Amino acid sequence: MRKRTIARVLAVALGAALALGTLAGCQSPATGATDQQQANRTYMTKVNQAVEELNTRLGEFDEAVAQESVVNMRNKANSAFEAIDALAAMKDLQTNYVDGCNKLKDALNSYIDLYTEISSATEEAPFDFSAYDGRVKEIQDAYNEGIDKLKAADEEALKLNED
Repeated sequence: MRKRTIARVLAVALGAALALGTLAGCQSPATGATDQQQANRTYMTKVNQAVEELNTRLGEFDEAVAQESVVNMRNKANSAFEAIDALAAMKDLQTNYVDGCNKLKDALNSYIDLYTEISSATEEAPFDFSAYDGRVKEIQDAYNEGIDKLKAADEEALKLNED
């Protein structure tokens, strides 16, 4: 009889230990992340989504350029501007994000202006192609500057998550 009692107590103790182990395994692990770090991560998730949307719309703009349609370019640029504005309007957005977005807008508008001048040139009023390379370089430099500012803002945001 004593062996039975010991076996029951042992079974109950092992069952309790197993149940406690299972419950402990179900708890979320402590990550050590502060509320500020979690807020930064949430913020960066939203920024990442906005940037992905911008990339999609800039891809559509590239397709419009390939079609050589000024109207379609303008429509796709306006669509990209909506994504840029959404990114720029995010609360607590670093200056580099806003500056980068504005540079991208300027570059897109400049490209459309250049293309419009070329496509609307006539024999009586031809386009001055001697300035073409310089203007394209200015547009590309503005675009690159915008991308660089967005990258710098991303690096700043990564540092926020490390703190």
